[in-house]
Amino acid sequence: MLGLIIAAIVVVWVARFVLKKYPAQPVLFTAGIVMMILTLVFGLGEILPAKQTTGSPWLDIIQSISLAFSSRAAKLGMIIMLIGGFSKYMDCIGASTALVRLAIKPLQKLGHPYIVLALTSILGNFLAMFISSASGFGLLLMVTMYPVLVRLGVSRIAACAVIATTSAPGWGPAGADNIFAAELIGMEIVPYFMQYQVPVGLCTVLTLALAHFFVQRYLDAKNPDEMAGKDVAAAVTAEQAKAQEAPEVPGFYALLPTLPLLLVLFFGLNEGTGINMDINLATLISIFLTMLIEFLRHRDGLKACKDISAFWNGMGLQMATVVTLVVAAETFSKGLISLGAIDTLIQGAQNAGLGGIGMMFVFVAIIIAATLITGSGNATFFAFVPLAPKVAALSGIAPVLLVLPMNFVSNLARSLSPIAAVMIVVAGAAGLSPMDLAKRTFLPVAAATIVNIAITLILFF
Repeated sequence: MLGLIIAAIVVVWVARFVLKKYPAQPVLFTAGIVMMILTLVFGLGEILPAKQTTGSPWLDIIQSISLAFSSRAAKLGMIIMLIGGFSKYMDCIGASTALVRLAIKPLQKLGHPYIVLALTSILGNFLAMFISSASGFGLLLMVTMYPVLVRLGVSRIAACAVIATTSAPGWGPAGADNIFAAELIGMEIVPYFMQYQVPVGLCTVLTLALAHFFVQRYLDAKNPDEMAGKDVAAAVTAEQAKAQEAPEVPGFYALLPTLPLLLVLFFGLNEGTGINMDINLATLISIFLTMLIEFLRHRDGLKACKDISAFWNGMGLQMATVVTLVVAAETFSKGLISLGAIDTLIQGAQNAGLGGIGMMFVFVAIIIAATLITGSGNATFFAFVPLAPKVAALSGIAPVLLVLPMNFVSNLARSLSPIAAVMIVVAGAAGLSPMDLAKRTFLPVAAATIVNIAITLILFF
């Protein structure tokens, strides 16, 4: 019980400092180290097993961080960095913008405002698989799709609500959180995506779109004052529009961001080729092909070489932000485990008759609460999901029953937090309050979350 009390105090401390806008990585590292120190001080457990120990329990604290860096940077980190670098390269050459512009073109010809609104939600949730930044994608849609919706007669806040939730399910083989989730349950990312994320994600996306159709139409009719400004061309500043400008590119460039996924799916579904295509290989092939296309198009080797620097910069950015966040979160989780807090929590849940499914709801509730407080789905997911395999084993359920809903819910809850980057960016672009925007996203996201958990239980329990 002492370990659980200490863990609760430390979690509150972490939330307090994250709310004060402290970077998540040093806060999580510090919290994990403090919990491991207290584990040794009070004799609550060990830090590393006998095979990995340095011989000193105090040095084992630092060794656990070293081991986490070694294991995560080698495989998971490389996947995350390659995909992140590829995404930045696609932004640099204008391929990401070309994909969005091509995809939304048919919607501009439809006349019914709320049908277009719902279709925007569906389309956006598919396009989000190929654009890694939720806030960047939201701003891109504010420049391209927002004026279309407003001209059709949708209120500014309804249009923003849909755009802010286009990355809400967070599914796809390119997401760092999805890659980590697949690794935790012992799968490659593509089988995890196809077998688990696709059936649940499709239901979630459709629910989100239907909910937006009815909720936004009802609230627009109920609050006619929010329809003010429906004739404006856009509510983005010149600086924001300029930030999302992309060079004019051939139409086929819209396919380039999808190349890694297409390669993996093609060779994965056609095993007779004898080629084993993983996401790393597919991403590298896509980069080389794109660089060759850029060289042939511009006939300028210097430009092609300069543009590829976006890939290296993107890799470095992923290492500095996502990979370090994964290791920091794993250190935090290690502290919780070493205190015995998780064992105590599970025993308490079992004594209360909750069982494995009860633990799933407990962890989903923790993820939602932490994401609302911090505004970061990734930070909370990486902090708590490493506990899932241990909790699942002790609760007698398959790890995917914990990992999959935590994976989805961490992203869904982000669209409910007024301090999430995507909410601030989208609301700010339209001159709205993030809190008012969160009120508009609440019902659609809540409906999608309920359906997501229900489908997970129906299909995989």
